[in-house]
This record gives sequence, structure tokens and C-alpha cells, in this order.
Amino acid sequence: MTSKSIQRSISGVVTDDQGVPLPGATVMIKGTNNGVTTNFDGEYTINAQEGDILQVSFVGFRTFEMNISGQTNFDIQLETDSASLDEVLVVGYGTQKKSDLTGSVSSVSDEEFNKGINTNPGNLLQGKVSGLNVTNASGEPGSGQDIIIRGVGTLRSGTSPLYVVDGFVLDNSSTGMQTNPLNFINTEDIESINVLKDASAAAIYGSRAANGVVVITTKKGKAGRTQMNFSASTAISSIANKIDVFSADEFRNVVEEIGGSLSDNGANTNWQDELTRTAITKDANFSMSGGTSKTSYFASLGARDQEGILNNSNIKRYSGRVNVTQRGLDDRLKVDLNLSATRTENERPNTETMVSNMLSLNPTRPAYTDGEPTVFGTGINPLIIEDIYGDYAFNNRMIANISPSLEIIDGLTYKLNLGVDYSKTDRDEQYIPYSEDPDYAEGSIESTFTTNRNTLIENTLNYETDFGDHGLSLLAGHSYQKFYVHNKNFYFTNFPDNGIEPRYQLGEARGEDNTQSSDAIQNELQSFFGRVNYNYADKYLVTATVRSDGSTKFGENNEYAVFPSFALGWNIYKEDFLENSAVSNLKLRASWGKSGNQEIPSKQTNLSYGESFEDNDIYPMNGDETTRESYPYGLVFARTANPDLQWEETAQTNIGLDFGLFDQKLTGTVDYFLKETTDVLLYFSTQDPIDEVGYTWQNIPDMKIENSGLEFSLDYQSDKTRDFSYNIGGNFSYIKNEITDSPFTIVTTGTAQGSGQTGATINGYMNNQPIGNFYVRQFEGIGADGLNQFTDINGDGQIDDNDRVSSGSAVPDLIYAFYTKFNYKNFYLGLNFNGVSGNKIYNHTRMSLFNKTQISNSLNTTDQAIEFANEDPSNTNTVSTRYLEDGSFLRLNNATLAYDLDPTSIGLGDWLKSFRLSVTGQNLFVITDYSGFDPELNTGTSGDAKSFGIDYYTYPKARTFVFGLNVSF
Repeated sequence: MTSKSIQRSISGVVTDDQGVPLPGATVMIKGTNNGVTTNFDGEYTINAQEGDILQVSFVGFRTFEMNISGQTNFDIQLETDSASLDEVLVVGYGTQKKSDLTGSVSSVSDEEFNKGINTNPGNLLQGKVSGLNVTNASGEPGSGQDIIIRGVGTLRSGTSPLYVVDGFVLDNSSTGMQTNPLNFINTEDIESINVLKDASAAAIYGSRAANGVVVITTKKGKAGRTQMNFSASTAISSIANKIDVFSADEFRNVVEEIGGSLSDNGANTNWQDELTRTAITKDANFSMSGGTSKTSYFASLGARDQEGILNNSNIKRYSGRVNVTQRGLDDRLKVDLNLSATRTENERPNTETMVSNMLSLNPTRPAYTDGEPTVFGTGINPLIIEDIYGDYAFNNRMIANISPSLEIIDGLTYKLNLGVDYSKTDRDEQYIPYSEDPDYAEGSIESTFTTNRNTLIENTLNYETDFGDHGLSLLAGHSYQKFYVHNKNFYFTNFPDNGIEPRYQLGEARGEDNTQSSDAIQNELQSFFGRVNYNYADKYLVTATVRSDGSTKFGENNEYAVFPSFALGWNIYKEDFLENSAVSNLKLRASWGKSGNQEIPSKQTNLSYGESFEDNDIYPMNGDETTRESYPYGLVFARTANPDLQWEETAQTNIGLDFGLFDQKLTGTVDYFLKETTDVLLYFSTQDPIDEVGYTWQNIPDMKIENSGLEFSLDYQSDKTRDFSYNIGGNFSYIKNEITDSPFTIVTTGTAQGSGQTGATINGYMNNQPIGNFYVRQFEGIGADGLNQFTDINGDGQIDDNDRVSSGSAVPDLIYAFYTKFNYKNFYLGLNFNGVSGNKIYNHTRMSLFNKTQISNSLNTTDQAIEFANEDPSNTNTVSTRYLEDGSFLRLNNATLAYDLDPTSIGLGDWLKSFRLSVTGQNLFVITDYSGFDPELNTGTSGDAKSFGIDYYTYPKARTFVFGLNVSF
């Protein structure tokens, strides 16, 4: 028997370059499946034989290898992998080393994500990426979001970036849920998110990349490292900021002081307390991962039950994921399989009604009488509406993609990517019959069934080679994606008041206005793309990309469009003149490219007809017709053909500098960008007297949307090897937005709602103004007659729409964030702040409720209503700067305090690898001058164009405290 065949136990300790033990380092016998991980004290024990190669690896450190000789104890010290510059980032259709990037890409790992209850990926990124503005539409759990990268570059609703999950391109359309369509992703499964900001990085996705690209990578198993993780948390949420309406005593005094009609019901009710609650969120996740040199896997299960602070508001999510990688044929064949399935259940209150009532109901009215909601003489108690109203949506969604790749010859790899995203949503919005109020006596239900299917087939060839100082990577590919959406809608009224909800007795509906409808949409996208990456001596970098996209959304004359990009990079820190200097990284980047936007409704280029009966285009052909229904009818144009309709194009120039000093302890990035959108798409009047249709989707000649700005990020990391270490950093972005050469006076985006207000313009798109520009009358005060006074802008002696004035934008021009992290032994404290400046908010809630008319009619309000003592109660609530407020804010987004308990100290060292306890506070405070619930919002109406910065009965935001446990086995 030879000595090489004798197995023996090898042990030791793995430390970093300062001698600090590294728990969780991977220790393997190279070329085998024999591997272990170090314990909490960095210790390992592994069976090996003489002549084997011991391989030790840990994230952020250089892999260590050594031959096994006669000794049995090996203490190993790993060297820091300076620069994390060799970190591999997932970009479009592949990966690149960070040091090789020529485009503007921001990467956020799971360790850097915002902590706490985060329902979707957007919440993880808020404040983490320069140039990225994440705005939650409201405080509702899983609410919709505006995620804008480097300014708004389109006039329509399609302002969201393109999302790519594990190589699968998602469709941005709604799934039938009224909340964020990205809520299906379990954020605990995400390993990293890369934001592709400039054209060089994003143009590989062509027609859908104008708004930027967000690449999400979920967790994968690692060879030789088997691990199980369990996390559980409980969160307690309450309304973060109440609006200071009058108390019952204040209400009585004010109504009498202004000579109003007091209706005193003797109670002292705080309706904000009655209609909100302390909400509880429960979250649990379990995952296991591991692998060998041939197979690796990651599997997870998650369950979340999140209550909202309004009653009958919650979202439940049950998720499962399996990611498997299998290798074969001497590692030339690799197969990646990603499968996720999610069940989302969403119950929503009638938010507008609840918020309106909590702010305006008479505080002297009792909420309950004899333990039951009080029946009002006029109107209806909102506590009763909570009982009879329900909005229930149930979504099942599955995404699966399999990606086999084969290295045909050295450096040449073929990859096939097959994927499907299937979603089905059932939604019921109902009122249970309530005989005490005639408006609700019959009951009603609207049921909607939505099916989405997104299939993807991609073929790519990638060739990589090095020859001398030259490095070359070539990519060529073809993509075909098909989208299908099918909707069915039913509306039923007049149900028996028998204690059974309408959704469970549809056949009993007896309403004369019962209706049903359905529609289906199918779109296809075919693309050819290529990319060349070249570097010389790892110093001089060139990237060129081109993509040709064809879409069924556009006419035959412009079905295809080409989107090129070109970029240069210079790794200055590798030049001889910076050798042995304090500069550990210095790279200059420059890029130019085009990307596109195709987010318009389907079939807009096709000729379409409708029945003339809908417009009363009917004719008495026989002479004996007696009713409208007996008249014959025919066909009329619903839409004329438009084969010349084409894509929006966005050209972007970017100049950037990445730097690092003192062995990457201080790092940062500076970028200047200029982004210009042309061939702008908008739904507007043809102004053609012959065209019977009137409004169609068209490209606006010569109109441009320009975004230019400066981004800056900075991070400092102290010596991690000390008992006390800290990390501090932040980012800011200044963005200037302007519309030029617009042929319109204004394209309305936000309009007023409510009696006597509906349709009045609040903001819109105007020439030489930023997007979200408020265009309203200038309020001067209250005149001697007790009525509004506005500035006569044109001096014609009349106040009308011609006297409106641009009064600021809803879109901030400055976005910023900063953070601090402290580590002391096993304690961790992290603080994350974010804010915006330079934007306005139109307080529509204030316009509708906080006025003298309300209080004079015994409806509650705030002291804003009595700001002007001489104001007449009959004064109108005209859209004006009176209700325009500063939207700037600074928020402590989240703060986390955690303690890593040594499992051996509690006798569980043989069972557990790590044990962490944490408490996180979210939305702990906001510094702002805004008088509403919260300055981060967008609940206006817009139609086909995107609305910004309007507060209309917005769901209040919560302050949340999360208590968490995380255990690794």
C-alpha cells in the first residue's frame, strides 16, 4: 500500500490577513466532492491523503491552494482580494469582471439591501443607487411604485425599467392585481441586483431599455458548501403620522366661531384611530443549498402574512424556489434550471372612502352604539362600509427557465434559454347588500379574471479568448418572446340580503345593468443582437453593442429598429506611473448609445372597426322602428391604420470615473450623463377633419425629452479586523429634465377629481418645462368679498385658464442617500437615510376636505380651512398654487441593531453555524414641510400619460418595528 492511499484527518484554522478567524470558509480537496466549511472560530477538519491539493476559498479573499504533505495541521491565512475589482457582475446576456466594465452599472448585494419588511425588489434598492428614484405610490402593503432611472424619458405610463430575473425578461404589464406586479418575488431569495443605467450597459436589450434595466440574480448553491437557513420575523406597524384635524371640542368651538351649522352628537371620536390599526406582519423563510463539483442547488420556501394599517388590508404570499446547476462532459456542458412558484392573496379596503372619512367625519358622532357600528341618519358609517365592502385578488404565478450551455471548442460556448412566465389572477370587488342605506341596498360585484403568459426562446454564441496582452469576447444572439393577456369581466347587481356574499351567489343577481366583457392581446418581439468586448493589457477597454428589434406593436413600415452603442474604458490605475501609489483603482469610462421604448397598447397600427350602435349612428330603414334597439346599425371606424408608427428612441452619452484609494478602503464613482428621447409617442388628436376617429397614437415630430445630470457615490470602509469597525457612505444625483419643441400648450397628466373639480388640469407636459410641471392659477389670497383672488397673468381683466402659470415640478431634481454601519465584536448597527429635494406636491386631499365649506357644514377639517378669517364658506376649491406644497424630505428609512450569538456559548455549537437576533425600525422619522400623511406618494389620475406628485386620499404610511431571528445550520 502506497503512502498516497492512506487517508488521515487534516485540521487547522482559516483566518484573514490580520489573523481574524473566518467562519463559513470553504475547504475542499481540489478535483473532488470532498469539502467542509469552517465553524464559527474558523476551524476545519477534513479527510485527505498525501499529494492531494487543499483548496480554501472565501468571498472577498483570494483562493488559497497547497499540497498536502506529511503534517496533519494546516493553519491558513487568506489574502484580501484587493479591489473586489475581480468581482463578477451579471450584465445583459452574460457576466463581466467589474474591472472590465465600460458601462455605468451599479451593483447591490443582499448584504447591502434595505432591511425589514420589503415586499418587492424596489424597496430593497431605495436610496442604494445613484440616479435611481424609488417612490412608493402609497403606504399600502405591496403598493405600486415609480422606479425611475436617470429621469423620466417618456410621456406615457411606461416609465418603469425592464426587469430581468435569472436571464428571463419579464413583461411590464399588469397581472390583474391592483398592487405591484413584482410582489411575487420573495426578496429573501435575491442574491444581488444590478442596475444598468447607461446605453452601453442597457442597449443589449434594445427596444425596452430606454428606462434602464434591472437585473435580478437569485441565490445559487456553492460546491462543497452545504447549508440550511431559517429566518423568522414579526413586525408591528402603526400609522406614522396623523393629520391634525380638529378634536371634538375644537370642532364645536370652530363651527360656532365661523357661524356654521353645528351638528353635535355628543361623542368624542378620533376617526383616524377608529379606521386604522396596529398591524402585524409574520414572515418565515427556509432555504437549503449545497453542491459538488458537478451539481449545485438552492431551494427555498417562504410565507408572509402582512397586514396594512387600514382595516381589511393585507397581502399574503407563499413562495417556493428551486435553482439547480448540473455540469457534465468534463465541465463543457452546464445546465441551469430556475423554477419559482408564488401564491399571492391580496385584500384591499376602499382606500379613498376610508381616508376621506377619517379626515372629514364629524368627531362628535359616535363610532359605536351598544357595541355595534352606529347607524347614521344621513350618510353611512365607514365601519359599516368595512363590513360590506371587499376587494379580493388571488394570483398564482410560475416562472421557469432552463438554460443548457455547451462549450463546443475551447472558448466557444452555445447557450439556449427557454422560459415561461404564467400568471392567473381572480379578483372580486363587491358590496354586500345593506338594507339600511338605499345606496347599498342591492349589493354588487365586479369579477375580473386575468391570464398572462410570457414565453421566451433565446440562442446565443459566445467566444472568449486571450492572446498575449489582448482579450476578446464576442457575443451573437437571437431572441423571440411572445406575450399573451386575456381578460374577462363580469358585473352583477341586485343580490338578495340573505347573509351570503355576492361572490358566492352570482346566480342570484337580478340587476338590469348586469354586463360582461372580454378581450385578448397578443404581441411578439423578435431580436438579433451582438456585442464585442476587447481589452489590451487589462488597461484599455472597448465595448460595442448592436441590437435589432422587431415588434408586432408597430406598423409594417417601421416594424424593426436598430439600437447601437459604443463605449471606451481606461484602467488608469494599472499604468506604471501609478504603481506603488495610494490609488488602488482609477478607471475612466465614456459611452454613447441608443435604446428604445415600445410601451404602448397593442394593435395601434391596425385598422379597427366598431358598431355604430354605440354612438347612436342608427337609421330608420324600414320606417316602422319604434325603439332605439329596433334601428338597424352598421360599422364605423374605431381606429384608422397607421403603418408609419415607430419606436421612441433614447440616445444617451455617459462619462464616468471610478476610483479607489488606500487598498479600496475609500471608493467612489462620478458620472455625467445626457439622455435625449425623440420620436415621442403619445395618444392625441389627429386634428384631421376627414379622420372620423379623432385620437390615435402618434409620434410627435421634433419633440424631445432631455435629461442631463451628475451622479456621485462615495464609500469608506475602516479596518474590518478590529473589534470596532465602521462603514460610511452615500450618493446623490442631480437631474435636470426638460421638454423641448412641443407643439402643445399642455399635455395633461394629472387632473382634479370630485364634485365640481373633475377634469381640471393640475400638471402635465409643457414646452421648455420639466416633466410633471404644475400648471395652475397663482393664488394671491382672499379678497374683501371673501373669495379667491388669483393673479391676472395676461392682464386682460379676466381670470380664466389663460392665467395659469408653471409652478414647479413633481419630479425632484436632487435625490440623495447616506448610510452608516458600525460593528463592535458581535454587535451590528446600520442606519440608512434617503431624501429628495426640488419637487412639489399637489395636496388634492387638502383641496377637497380642508376648506371652510366643510367645517361650516359640520364636517371636520384642519386649521388650514380657517387660515383666512374673512373667507366665505361658499368659496370654491379652485385648482391653484394654494394647494401646492414643498415635497422635499429626509427620511430615516431603516435602522437595524443585530447581535451574532456564538452557538457554542449556548451549547448548540454542534448544531448551528450562526445565530443572529435583530430589531429593525422602518420609516422611523421624516423631516418635511409637507402637511399630508407623507411626502412620498403618487395617487393622481392620468389616463394614457404618467401622473406625478398628486396626493388624493392617499393610504397613510406606517412606522414599523421588526423583530427577527436568523439561524444557519
